[in-house]
Amino acid sequence: MARKILTILLVIIMNVLVGCYSADSGRSQLVPTGLTDQGGTVLSIPAEADEADLVEQLAINREAYKEAMGTLVGYYNKTGNSMKLEWAETELNKLNKVPKYNYIIEASLAGPDLKAAASITEANYFYDQARNLEEKAHNMLVYVNDNMLRLALAKYNKLIRKHPSSDKIDDAAYRAGAIYEHFNDYTIAILYYKRAYQWNSETPYPARFKAAYVLDKKLHRRAEALELYKQVVAVNIASKAQIEYAQKRIDQLSSSVEGTGND
Repeated sequence: MARKILTILLVIIMNVLVGCYSADSGRSQLVPTGLTDQGGTVLSIPAEADEADLVEQLAINREAYKEAMGTLVGYYNKTGNSMKLEWAETELNKLNKVPKYNYIIEASLAGPDLKAAASITEANYFYDQARNLEEKAHNMLVYVNDNMLRLALAKYNKLIRKHPSSDKIDDAAYRAGAIYEHFNDYTIAILYYKRAYQWNSETPYPARFKAAYVLDKKLHRRAEALELYKQVVAVNIASKAQIEYAQKRIDQLSSSVEGTGND
């Protein structure tokens, strides 16, 4: 009896679930997972392709896909095929909501050996644009416009990519590091903070302290943090409060790093 009741309940649940879909929803026409293309052929990747090539091709393919879906929506709208129009609009709407990552990290590609040296008009313009976007992002009292911060990041990274000899690259790296930290992308934030003082050993920004603090408090990589705290005190490019804090953490970590490291 219990088994019979359970079977009836399962049938009812399945019917309810099926009923959640509208008529002609196109469920039977969804492309099966694992199907790479209409012929089932795996697309080949050139042996010499590097990350930049692959990411560039990805960006092209993303845009081509979006344009093709838009064209298809227009076609079904024009021909009056309401069933397929609904399918195409659904796919396009979901495509627009899929997270799209920027896989290239400019500070990583640029390496540690750039030198902030020359005043370049366009680089200065990119920097001013980015700072303006940052300020607008923080205009609200309690709300931060994350998308505007991402636009600022794009400008800072464009500056680094296009003008690697600009005297603004350390400024851009430091400001970008703070934005990455805002998004809790701590590993990337540390990289950019490090680039700020690697690209300009006399940078006015407390980049070493910021990198040390994130390593210490966010990622708990205390041994690395200790070394940077020592540099903060030695180089003396930080506020008095930051230097005092760095010295305090040096004293605390010096005895704990070789032990549990859980200070």
